[in-house]
Amino acid sequence: MNFTFIDSGEAAGKVNMDFDLELTRKCSPGISFFRLYRWQPYCISLGANQKAEEINSEKAQNDNIHIVKRPTGGRAVFHSEEITYSVVVHLDCGFSPSQIYKEINNALKKGLSVYDNRLDVAELENIQPDFSAIYKTPLGTACFATSAKSELKLEGKKLIGSAQRKIGNVILQHGSILCGTYHKRIIDYLNLDNQQKQLVLNDLEKKTIEIETVLNEKVDYSKLGISLKEGFLSYFDKL
Repeated sequence: MNFTFIDSGEAAGKVNMDFDLELTRKCSPGISFFRLYRWQPYCISLGANQKAEEINSEKAQNDNIHIVKRPTGGRAVFHSEEITYSVVVHLDCGFSPSQIYKEINNALKKGLSVYDNRLDVAELENIQPDFSAIYKTPLGTACFATSAKSELKLEGKKLIGSAQRKIGNVILQHGSILCGTYHKRIIDYLNLDNQQKQLVLNDLEKKTIEIETVLNEKVDYSKLGISLKEGFLSYFDKL
């Protein structure tokens, strides 16, 4: 499978989501995209079916945190110290949506290994949780509180969170590659009481991990982007 690689740098939340949707319109049989990007200013994205009332929009505005809807599902993500990826492929590629989801995460895993071989122990989640039940609890407000099947984890904790949507005959998949711990501050913007916020924070501490935490050093974002590109493209070249 051949990909056009795009490193679009930093942009506001709406620009980033519009960019992903524009790629789905440009996608056709034989044309696929792999994009890396970041968020400036930091942004909270909500799943397509998530209620905006779950976020304290006034506090977010006061802190210059943007809020945007994703075209994909899932729950709230605080995009801060991370690299975000998106992949857009046509369904004529010969893979089912679930296979695409899995292989994208395998390709990202290879990219992480190129960046630092200490990340080679990352693995794919093999259990699918009951999201319908989780979403009915306070823990269901934050996307990174639970790993979906085939998402990438390390030391049993979620490292990359992903979401996928079929738009016509095109698959859009995008997700967050956690680099630093700032994403946990999402609790400051959830419309929950203090006890519920603490439960969410405890869950994030228990179930998520970041590249900086694993390596005990700051992430070189430029090097990580180059490594992800190299690993991702080489993985799919061999499929």
